[in-house]
Amino acid sequence: MLCLTTPTDPGWAIAAARDFEGVLVDHAHCEMKAATFALSLVARHPTNLSLVRALTALAREELDHFDRVVDFLEARGVPLGHPPVDVYAADLRAACKELPRDGTPLLVDRLLAAALIEARSCERFKLLGEVVAGDPVLRDFYEELFACEARHFRTYRDLALEASFGDAAGVERRLRMLAVAEGKIVARLAASPERSTVHG
Repeated sequence: MLCLTTPTDPGWAIAAARDFEGVLVDHAHCEMKAATFALSLVARHPTNLSLVRALTALAREELDHFDRVVDFLEARGVPLGHPPVDVYAADLRAACKELPRDGTPLLVDRLLAAALIEARSCERFKLLGEVVAGDPVLRDFYEELFACEARHFRTYRDLALEASFGDAAGVERRLRMLAVAEGKIVARLAASPERSTVHG
């Protein structure tokens, strides 16, 4: 799906169905972190108005998703709790730093890492839509998010192209390199017994 090199292990959906409330809690935190990350890039690059506008709109949408997931938690009497460390996202951002420095702006790598996170979320939300198929409200919600995450992937990829001054070949090369690293992270996390997370 999109640029992913490693599909989600089928066991992930089984684990998600078994601990759906745990996935909901993690999902809420993921939406909040996605909004925070987008706004952090705005704060770092305030003179790039194209990026500012695009990521402000994206952050607004992520916060709306956060609010809606919190509604699902509240209806179930499930507390949000404190956000845990997102090992997946942390490892992916660490992988950016390990890429050979070939003159690619650091912003490009940050944007491409975010694009990959959105691509993985897109794939996982499609699977969650199948997990909750018996609940039409949740099913429709995850179908909506499936489309949103695909759009967010394109936003980040397009912003990376802009930040690279139109070096399409260079962006695609970096994206492929990061996608391979992301696939290895996903495969490693699939072996973990703790899998009731969106990206775990």
